Amino acid sequence: MIRINDIIDKISDYHPEANLDIIDRAYIYSARVHDGQVRLSGEPYLSHPLEVAGLLADMKLDVVSIAAGLLHDVIEDTHATAEEIDKMFGREIANIVSGVTKLSILPFDSGSQARQAESIRKMILAMADDIRVIMIKLADRLHNMRTLQFHSEKKRLKIAQETLDIYAPIAGRLGIYWIKKELEDTSFMYLQPKEFNQIKNLINKDREEGEKYIETVKGIIEKNLAEHNLKGEVFGRYKYYYSIYQKMASQNLSFEEVYDIVAFRIILDTMPQCYEVLGLIHSVWKPVAKKFKDYIGVPKPNMYQSLHTTVIGPFGERIEIQIRTRDMDKVATSGIAAHWSYKEGQGFDEKISQAFSWIQNLVENQENFIDPDEFLENVRIDLFPDEVYAFTPQGDIKSLPRGATPIDFAYLIHTEVGNQCVGAKVNGRLVSLQYELKTGDTVEITTSKKGHPSKDWLNFVKTVKARSRIRQWIKIQEKERSTTLGREMCEKAFRKYRLNFNTLLKSEEMARVVEGFGFKKIDDLIASVGYGKITPLQIIRKIAPKPESENDQESIFNKIIGRVRKKKPKGGVTVKGVDDILIKFGKCCQPVPGDPITGYITRGFGVTVHRKHCVNALKISPERQIDVQWNVDEGEAYPVKIRVRSYDRVGLLADIASNISKNGANIISANTETKGRKVVESFFTITVEDTKHLNRILLAIRKVKHIHEAIRIDH
Repeated sequence: MIRINDIIDKISDYHPEANLDIIDRAYIYSARVHDGQVRLSGEPYLSHPLEVAGLLADMKLDVVSIAAGLLHDVIEDTHATAEEIDKMFGREIANIVSGVTKLSILPFDSGSQARQAESIRKMILAMADDIRVIMIKLADRLHNMRTLQFHSEKKRLKIAQETLDIYAPIAGRLGIYWIKKELEDTSFMYLQPKEFNQIKNLINKDREEGEKYIETVKGIIEKNLAEHNLKGEVFGRYKYYYSIYQKMASQNLSFEEVYDIVAFRIILDTMPQCYEVLGLIHSVWKPVAKKFKDYIGVPKPNMYQSLHTTVIGPFGERIEIQIRTRDMDKVATSGIAAHWSYKEGQGFDEKISQAFSWIQNLVENQENFIDPDEFLENVRIDLFPDEVYAFTPQGDIKSLPRGATPIDFAYLIHTEVGNQCVGAKVNGRLVSLQYELKTGDTVEITTSKKGHPSKDWLNFVKTVKARSRIRQWIKIQEKERSTTLGREMCEKAFRKYRLNFNTLLKSEEMARVVEGFGFKKIDDLIASVGYGKITPLQIIRKIAPKPESENDQESIFNKIIGRVRKKKPKGGVTVKGVDDILIKFGKCCQPVPGDPITGYITRGFGVTVHRKHCVNALKISPERQIDVQWNVDEGEAYPVKIRVRSYDRVGLLADIASNISKNGANIISANTETKGRKVVESFFTITVEDTKHLNRILLAIRKVKHIHEAIRIDH
């Protein structure tokens, strides 16, 4: 067991001027409140806070951190209180100890999948506004993993899985890779002992030969460096067990097929030397195609920098070699990662880079941070600005995008909870379903069996799951209604042609019709009639190819459906892949030929055509969208609204009307409004052939005297 004097000696080595009085007082207090307690191993409980403090000293943290490490579990495991810690050791240490306690009681679900663990990891980081809380928690977990054998098998598996899912990735996120590797290997040993021992035995079996191999390759590299007057250090090592297992599992390889069991690292003084050595290595050994990565030119998101190459070694084997500077090596092994300040797809500004270079040296150069206030000011950063973390009433954590609402939260819990949501409470108070959740909110969803999603929800939900589930529900409901409507329409239409629709449903002829339209079931065909994608007349034509007469068909069918616009044989718009479809135009945007358009199925009334960027069209469910295009051969006239602004004068309206008429357009309606200071707004609805025709008219109007503006409007 480590002693308090060992810890003090470590601190004195890297921080000779440190105030050690607070370490002594924390040790005495921890010993007193833990007196009589023992660990499962039989050792005095005090051994655990001492080991944690020793690990923090290994990371070269400040005396406040180490004192907090000695006290980290007194609130949770003894009669000590946060108020007492505050009074005896100050607010700073009390906050850190309280932060560690808060993390210790978080309800982790060890059975959750990796993607859920990611949300929990982010929550831990977001809650800990002092980075030292995380460091102490990692040291606490590392010592617990070292003594895991004293727990029951069930507890061992739970703790090991939690460590692998949560704590090891945090260590990696912070760049403390020596802790990450030990946590992963220890967890691997308990979770998959067979695979762990297999890899361990295979490595140990060849270790003596492997050591000779490492020395041989090192010697060749060092000789070539010396011949080119390059000073650098060369290291060779076995990769850790879990890393080897991950490669075997992800690439379906046997142990013998994993070529990079041993990796080499070359450490140099400058960046240009790295590229020089890369060229040297490639001249000595043939590089493997597509196995070179330049992480110096393009650093990883956590600012890791190094050159990676794989070459065919002296014995025909593949060798992985990493080349980097001493500063890069510090970041790569024990620096604190810059992930907090990094957002996907964005670069780093100078300020963020400086913050990273300061923080990443925290572990090895803590003596630089004598002023704890300066330290805290630099590490209190907004970790994930685009995400919020909310709680269920049971304390489970849910990660959502910024701007998410109680509806999003409800669907994250379960699809049925979202579908039946009728209200929500946030922190015990009723809120609107459009309320934007904030980190730390506790959300309680109210449900009702009579509740159901609303189309309006699509206007404010933020998560993909909520949006897709709402649309799915709407689609199902619309299909049910469309099936009912389609059946009624078919029954009426078939009766007009002296056909019994219900009798024909089970006939071979109808089966062929269903197949001919590309459907698998008759219900899908009927629903398409209700949607307006297919008309009953099209089905009748397939079953009875020679009904009375085309004109009679059109007349009868128009009476059944009630068409909004009289449809000509070809029509101004055609629906992709479908003939004889009912067409009407959106009054909100009044599309004309030349406008980009899209169609939306309207139950029982065919397809409504909108301009692609029409605000109303964008609100309609995408499931109802259908491809449409203009029939350029059709010389039809289309209504469109325009607005003209001008100074008022005698004869103004007549001049505008004259220019419209000269350019071959009719005026359907006209209205004028005086806006003050003799400014007049005139609104016209005119008929045009296409957008070119419209632009010609607008250009002619703008040439009229005193006209300020002539534009097309949507309403």
